[in-house]
Amino acid sequence: MTSTLIRGRLLSFHREPQSIDDNAAYAYESDGALLIEDGVIRAAGPYATVKTAAPQDVSEIDHRPHLIMPGFIDTHLHFPQMQVMASYAADLLEWLNTYTFPEECRFVETAHAERIAVRFFDEMVRHGTTTAAAYCSVHKTSADAFFAESLKRGMCMVAGKVMMDRNAPQGLLDTPEMSYDETRAVIADWHGKGRNHVAITPRFAITSTPEQMEVAKSLVREFPNLHVQTHLSENRDEISYTCELYPQAKDYTDVYARYGLLGPKSLFGHCIHLSEREADAMSETGSVAVFCPTSNLFLGSGLFPLRALTRREKPVRVSVASDIGGGTSYSMLKTLDEAYKILQLQGERLNPFDSFYLMTRGNAEALALVDRIGTLQPGSDADLVVLDMAATPAMALRAEVVNSLADELFLLQTMGDDRAVVETYVAGKPSKSA
Repeated sequence: MTSTLIRGRLLSFHREPQSIDDNAAYAYESDGALLIEDGVIRAAGPYATVKTAAPQDVSEIDHRPHLIMPGFIDTHLHFPQMQVMASYAADLLEWLNTYTFPEECRFVETAHAERIAVRFFDEMVRHGTTTAAAYCSVHKTSADAFFAESLKRGMCMVAGKVMMDRNAPQGLLDTPEMSYDETRAVIADWHGKGRNHVAITPRFAITSTPEQMEVAKSLVREFPNLHVQTHLSENRDEISYTCELYPQAKDYTDVYARYGLLGPKSLFGHCIHLSEREADAMSETGSVAVFCPTSNLFLGSGLFPLRALTRREKPVRVSVASDIGGGTSYSMLKTLDEAYKILQLQGERLNPFDSFYLMTRGNAEALALVDRIGTLQPGSDADLVVLDMAATPAMALRAEVVNSLADELFLLQTMGDDRAVVETYVAGKPSKSA
């Protein structure tokens, strides 16, 4: 058994903070340590206590004065869209048709999918992200490349082969039968292999016929413990078109409800324009609304009503995500920086403890994986990020006058990016410098 002691300042959340002064929501150690054995956190707490209990021959890594947290978690992004980022377009549907769909057609080629998979995981660890919920392309080759690279690196990932059988180029279409067979094959090949989790992934209602949605419904019934991911109410033109395609549905959310796709492991990207009835349906089923700040701003989709959803009588579960490549940064720090601004525009506040809770434990809870990731609790997988609030000259100057943990977190969130990530550990192994 290999043992490692990692020393530094530790921060991990017990629950969602109720205010900036809610000190009981988190555990902070100014001189802390984690004892890691075989990729799992075995002990966490004050350095002196953990060191005393550690094996005599333990190897020690000292990250002081940096901050050690659970690795960041991204609950919605598109693996085939790395080369679509920063594409100039008016709105969602133009962006999809002009740039995204043609790019995704390339993922039928194994060599291309494998090359981009390597680059994707490089960017994840460089930005401190250790788990993501990802869309592959419609091609099984893309899912195979994604999960193979994830397995090689020992990462905890959620992903799925996209299902789409209309309103896209021929090279991006499957059929209901093909989407069923290939999704089952991806599940057989990859689910539970290493730390891989397969998600049932109809792209969104516009690109699936009712027949394919029935197939998605069948897969959910056959594999009730799998995640489901799709898109919902991102753009008003998208909403109108969806309702034209499914005239029998009460609204956009009801399309998914009719096919049994709502539930506590269902992740719905965007959810900006939900009606009260739709929000009730999301709440009653425990479905998750995924907030994608940089993407929403870049595509002009709207301002996600975070507080309105979470404070309502029937609250909706939420998570945060980069939404690469509509999103403009791989960094969860930058993602929450933009989230802060979106709330400011709505007369609301997002305090830094809220932000770092969402990036870690909050997103782990949204994925129903908090027993394994998102905290520094003993028994959790040792996925960690080490952060330096003085990583750039501008940050270092601001850091000179930082005198609280809240100030440090807000500095990291507002001015930080991949340069603030000193190291990323995946299952106890340093990955950024590997």
